[in-house]
Amino acid sequence: MPASGTKKHFAGCRGRGLASAIIRGLLNVSGPVYKRVFSGGGLLSKVLSGAVVGIDGYLMEVEVDISRGLPTFTTVGLPEVTVRESRERVKSAINNCGYRFPDDRITVNLAPAHIRKAGTGFDLPIAVGILAAAGIIQANGLKYPVIGELALDGRVRPVNGCLPMASAASDAGYPGIIVPYENRREASVVKDIPVYPVKHLSEAVGFFAGQCELAPETFDAGEFFEDEGETDQDFSEVAGQTQVKRAMEIAAAGSHNILMIGPPGSGKTMLAKRFAGIMPAITFEEAIETSKILSVAGLMANHRGLVSKRPFRAPHHTISDAGMIGGGANPRPGEVSLSHNGVLFLDELPEFKRQVLEVLRQPLEGGEVTISRAAHAVTYPSRFILVAAMNPCPCGYYTDPQHQCHCSVSQIRKYRQKISGPLLDRMDIHIEVPRVSYPELINARSEEGSLDIRSRVAEARQRQMKRFKPYGIHVNSQMQNRHIKIFCSPDRDSGRLLESAVERLGLSARAYNRVLKISRTIADLAGTEEIKAEHIAEAIQYRSLDRGL
Repeated sequence: MPASGTKKHFAGCRGRGLASAIIRGLLNVSGPVYKRVFSGGGLLSKVLSGAVVGIDGYLMEVEVDISRGLPTFTTVGLPEVTVRESRERVKSAINNCGYRFPDDRITVNLAPAHIRKAGTGFDLPIAVGILAAAGIIQANGLKYPVIGELALDGRVRPVNGCLPMASAASDAGYPGIIVPYENRREASVVKDIPVYPVKHLSEAVGFFAGQCELAPETFDAGEFFEDEGETDQDFSEVAGQTQVKRAMEIAAAGSHNILMIGPPGSGKTMLAKRFAGIMPAITFEEAIETSKILSVAGLMANHRGLVSKRPFRAPHHTISDAGMIGGGANPRPGEVSLSHNGVLFLDELPEFKRQVLEVLRQPLEGGEVTISRAAHAVTYPSRFILVAAMNPCPCGYYTDPQHQCHCSVSQIRKYRQKISGPLLDRMDIHIEVPRVSYPELINARSEEGSLDIRSRVAEARQRQMKRFKPYGIHVNSQMQNRHIKIFCSPDRDSGRLLESAVERLGLSARAYNRVLKISRTIADLAGTEEIKAEHIAEAIQYRSLDRGL
């Protein structure tokens, strides 16, 4: 500072005031910053943000305090490693964007403090909070929740779970939410809240400072569902297998689990991959719920904000039980949840580890899975149709008339015992898939397409939804014992047939109820309210493993 300027700056200062003025002039600080530095007070800002527990978002506060002391950056409020590391990303991003990072004591509190925080979505709100506490942003303008990860150059990167966090902000009645540009589509799915996407830290700062405007993202549901009728793989491509197709139609209509048993090359995998195409079109509410799971798992495609088709998951048989059911230090959804409202296909079922198959029992029965840890428990929905395929024996040719089976009785028994009885009881339909004959392969007649089958399935589902509306369930597979007594009471002839089947096949109580549920679905496809003897007879045919191969 020039001498003349210094003399003018210190004119009229005496004693202690002179010393303060000298320091103030040398540091070139004034106004609120000077008062904070030399009065011992601090500057505090609060920024709204969000986090996820399970598939539910919740709002939280990012409190930033800048006070006198040695330059430190402390994050409190049960932060995980990724959250604690945000201080390096935030500092570099602020400096590289041309703003001055405060050389003071910075304390960041993530409230509520009793919930563990994980993920990188706190970078942007922490940076905004620091700049607000430093006076670059007006603190009274921070009325929007902020979510986003920061790159070192200030770019805003996408985060997981943006959809449920936007939903929580909408439920809380906030006027808008700031999200990364790549997450704009999924966040805009939520109604009644404007979504403002940002690509760079400077855009968020300019928005809060009133220096620029952000255009809210809009969502058009018709754009996502306009092509839902198109299927990549159609049932018309499958030659023959009329009985198996009928069984799969019943499974789709009543949301029943199905197990296909047949030799290699009979078409089990081909049929399973086309199963989702005959299920009813996904509803908007189901799409939102499924999209939340994929958003939390980080599997939501950047160019789409909503799942428009039912998921189809086909994990390899080497999958672990945590991969199937979900898990980890911060529990993530497993395959049973990623296939929610869709299909979980397990090819070569006996090749899966016994422990992996056994963890399926509770999700199949309850429609949800709870992952418990020492500090918290997370519940994910898992209502799906299980489609499984297996060979009849280790070599695969036990039921094949064109190949000789070389497996012994003990080998076949050991092979089948890899699947426990309780799990088999939860498979509503067991259907044999024979090898397709040569005349069927070369037959030129056109097979029925997936859309024709889907129309019948949708009609049967509508009957079920109308029937179960007062009871809080939607499909026949969800019926409990009290529902079965009301809607699945067989007549005299059907009762005698069912009694004979129970005695001859040794059906368990659960298998008995499964037969009744399948009979109810067959009657729905036929458009009748009464369960007749032919419906019971057809349902019994779909319990081949109870009869023994």
